[in-house]
Amino acid sequence: MGIYDRDYYRREGPSFLGSITERGQVCKWLIVINAVVFVLQLMTLQRLPGAVREGEITARLWLDPDLVVRGEVWRLLSYAFLHDCNSWAHILINMVVLWWAGSQIEEIYGPKEFLALYLVSAVVAGVVQVLTQLPMPDHHPALGASGAIAAVAVLFACHYPNRTILFMLFIPMPIWLLVVFYVGQDLFTFLLKIETGVAVGAHLGGALFGFLYYKLHWRVLNLWPDFKSWRKRRARPQLRIYHQDEPPTPAPVAVAAPASTDLDEHLEAKLDAVLEKMSLVGKENLTESERQILLKASEIYRKKRT
Repeated sequence: MGIYDRDYYRREGPSFLGSITERGQVCKWLIVINAVVFVLQLMTLQRLPGAVREGEITARLWLDPDLVVRGEVWRLLSYAFLHDCNSWAHILINMVVLWWAGSQIEEIYGPKEFLALYLVSAVVAGVVQVLTQLPMPDHHPALGASGAIAAVAVLFACHYPNRTILFMLFIPMPIWLLVVFYVGQDLFTFLLKIETGVAVGAHLGGALFGFLYYKLHWRVLNLWPDFKSWRKRRARPQLRIYHQDEPPTPAPVAVAAPASTDLDEHLEAKLDAVLEKMSLVGKENLTESERQILLKASEIYRKKRT
């Protein structure tokens, strides 16, 4: 089989509508869940004369540092699916960024790893927010997906630093500059202890996690034990050692020279690894040695086909 006969090499790109319906499946589910929870928040608002108080859903799920310390640790994750009911811009901006950047990050790392990355970054952001709030005299609850969104945005900027976006809808700038601006703004607010009503601790925690995830090549799923393989090993019959009293003397066998098919198998293995990497990060990110493997394989397969 030639190199161009492989399914993942000769696969055609999806259509415009296909790219919308097929990409970002995890992002779509996250957006739907956030929207449903937001509707439930609106439905349970307590409307009192002259004031509107947060409802039961919000009170049971938002990130309250005092309640987290008392053992309600689920709030370290549940807060990331809540949003401010008094501001539609809060959920709208978060979901737009989640779809725009998150769907592309999901394509790079895969749905399972992206989901794990998103949830863990939300927990890390929540932990940082609690740690920054506990020393304060007043502990304010926090809510919103901004911590996890910050991790996704930083990761996107690391992969596509020169991608141009419109700041304030009309000022073009590279994505890395915009991310640095917002992270620097949160860091400045945090260091000077400026009261803004924004959970800057969660923003900084998520941004730091996204940066370390990229730089240190973390993979969240690699931290979980492979229970399936463990069960398979447990299901295998135990091996018994058999001792023979007088082992027969083996007859000398002539060692044949390695066949050319062995070289082909080695080349196949290297080629599969290179093509898998190319499907993830693109051909432009291959090393020179990997490009040589592609060239060599292409020549060999071309000779075989002729």
